[in-house]
Amino acid sequence: MTFNQPHNLSQQLQTSTILVVDDNPTNLEVLSTTLENHGFTVSVAIDGENALSQAEYLNPDLILMDVMMPGIDGFEACRTLLSNPKTQNIPVIFMTALADPMEKVKGFELGAVDYITKPFQQEEVIARVNLHLRLSFLNKAIAEQNQRLEQQVVERTAALTQALETLQRSQLQLVQSEKMSSIGQLMAGIAHEINNPLGFINGNLSLAQEGFANLLDHLQLYQTEFPQANDRILDHAESIDLDFLIADLPKLTKSLRVGCDRIKDISNSLRIFSRSDTERRVRFKIEEGLEVTLMLLRHRLKAVDQFPEIHIVKDYGKLPEIDCYAGQLNQVFMNLLANAIDALHSSGYTASMVKRGEAKQPTIWVKTEWIHCEPKLHDRVRIAIRDNGLGIPPHLQSKIFESLFTTKPVGKGSGLGLSISRQIVEEAHGGRLMLTNTSSEGTEFTIEIPVHEIDPSSEKN
Repeated sequence: MTFNQPHNLSQQLQTSTILVVDDNPTNLEVLSTTLENHGFTVSVAIDGENALSQAEYLNPDLILMDVMMPGIDGFEACRTLLSNPKTQNIPVIFMTALADPMEKVKGFELGAVDYITKPFQQEEVIARVNLHLRLSFLNKAIAEQNQRLEQQVVERTAALTQALETLQRSQLQLVQSEKMSSIGQLMAGIAHEINNPLGFINGNLSLAQEGFANLLDHLQLYQTEFPQANDRILDHAESIDLDFLIADLPKLTKSLRVGCDRIKDISNSLRIFSRSDTERRVRFKIEEGLEVTLMLLRHRLKAVDQFPEIHIVKDYGKLPEIDCYAGQLNQVFMNLLANAIDALHSSGYTASMVKRGEAKQPTIWVKTEWIHCEPKLHDRVRIAIRDNGLGIPPHLQSKIFESLFTTKPVGKGSGLGLSISRQIVEEAHGGRLMLTNTSSEGTEFTIEIPVHEIDPSSEKN
């Protein structure tokens, strides 16, 4: 810390104002003349009441206060000055003819900075006045410097906090980008690998169906034309259960066709879910993203061990296509639905408890609606995903969107899902992701996404 002491202090001393308080006119005249001769601006008061009023509006740099005065004496005046925020920092020097040390101690305890003993020695008065003015100015300079330093600390702390938040957002973006890229490549690769053998099976299955049908027609024709088969043929027909084969082969080929169609649907869902559209927005149907996500999670909805099946209740409103990053929104749906499934699995429900009515049927509700606004440019779609699990404890609700925070056991959750989801919804799409309800009856998250691409910052206003 540095100050330009000689120049600043000299300038301040030359322009200092001193309030002299004494009920003796002679003392006032002597002190005023002495101080003015040394370049000080002097104001006078003849009693404590007048001193208090002058000190408040004049705001002098130093006060010379007589102790013994009628009415409000110097001690009481000093106490009042130091209790007033407007005057509490003005240094007070007492003037007294008393030599009692206890009186001086009392003055110092009240907050006086020094004593001058009557009769006055001019050189002593000037020396003490200069000393305490210098100390006062230095204390003010230190206080101002400390205030500036504190402000700098506040500003730098705010800047560092902002930089940390920016870094965390950048890290989340990198994690999300890498995650989406990896998932996209993985699913696209799986879909491609499935499609190759699926095409082969599908093509040959058509030929097999046709071939089986022709063979059966031929067999029936042969039985019609030659109804009297010999014992060898009859024995073979019985050994292979010919009647069953004739009835079952069409069902078998039909079942194989259903299986191929199912694999084809899964492959198509993988392709849709992993859409590579991170660089640009596309027109997208929300229901399509929800449906493919639910299809990919279907295996987790089935009853397993003692846990009952999770029911899905869908209430889709009539929605327009929206401008969005479809692959990223699918990831949000995946995170929220997977969290709802995890919450239900951790609820402790069992199939027997549900059957006896001791527990609720595990259920997830998915609802969509179109929110019309004026102007229509601000129309939104709302997606609500609710479960009837045990809810989120109140002391954790404020933390659930924080990066790396998770309520799941070690190894079960990364703590990034909801944080990344909020970033996708709010920063990439200018929408909102909210925890709209949670209690012992379950938890609901709501997503609102603009139908049309607009400036995300305007959505926060």
